[in-house]
Amino acid sequence: MISIQALLTENDLADEFVRAFGERRLPEKFFYWFPLSVRAWLALCSDGAYRNFVRSRSLMARARADLARLLPVAPLEVVSLGAGQGDKDLLLLEALRERGLRVSYVPVDTSQALLEMACAGALGAGFPAQGIKADFTKPAHLAALAAEPEAPRRLILLIGNTLGAFDPIAEARELARLLRPDDVLLVDGEIYAGDTTVAGYDNPLNRRFAWAPLNAVGIRDTDGELVFGAADDPRLPGLHLIPKHFRAARDVEASMGGEAMRVERGERVAMNHSYKYAADTFLRILSDAGLAARWQGVSDDERFLMVLAGRT
Repeated sequence: MISIQALLTENDLADEFVRAFGERRLPEKFFYWFPLSVRAWLALCSDGAYRNFVRSRSLMARARADLARLLPVAPLEVVSLGAGQGDKDLLLLEALRERGLRVSYVPVDTSQALLEMACAGALGAGFPAQGIKADFTKPAHLAALAAEPEAPRRLILLIGNTLGAFDPIAEARELARLLRPDDVLLVDGEIYAGDTTVAGYDNPLNRRFAWAPLNAVGIRDTDGELVFGAADDPRLPGLHLIPKHFRAARDVEASMGGEAMRVERGERVAMNHSYKYAADTFLRILSDAGLAARWQGVSDDERFLMVLAGRT
């Protein structure tokens, strides 16, 4: 039986969606909420065109045994923030078990459908699993995820360039506060490669994924266009942002649960963004947050950096 504790309800998400859309923005969580979005995400991950998923998964597959050897053979709770469907997590869970650790799994996500998949995968492989439906960027939810002092050591995962979906500088500091002295964090990020990075977003499957939450409320591809950009974040050299937005080509009316949400011609709806890094900038963000790198690994094409870190 799949067990999921909800800190975030579907009604909460519906209210937040309507409020955010009224402010002409679509936060990250809503790209994994609608059934259409989940289907588009799974299709994106199943196709080699989404290079970030391939890089992150192949790096996990190659590094998992090395990572397992860095952890003591003792009970371990693996908490995966933004777990999605949990397939990359499962690779590491299996390596930890092979090493002799007694592992329990706690996937955390805002998507009920993806949480169910993550829990089902872990349970099917013989791991105890307890899903938590939460938005870890909300201070109250993050505080609720804190471990009790006597709880087993924790390995917290934030992989798939998930840190880059938020403000990585602020979020890294919050994550550091979640760690106890013996806990560790496994986090990764995409290394920026100029126009090549931007071009990686412009393929049919990625556009289908980006359109999905708009399509789910009645906005069609013919109603406007998706615009991808690139910018440097002035706070740190080597910190880059890939934003995107929908621009209406005509007056359109979105609808959710009978509630109409009108967008006029020429208006923009800001959509989720993704931060990318120079390698030393990614390490600096962790260091400035009070996290010390204990292990580093890079993907075969050197476009993804993964770091195991603990509190300094």
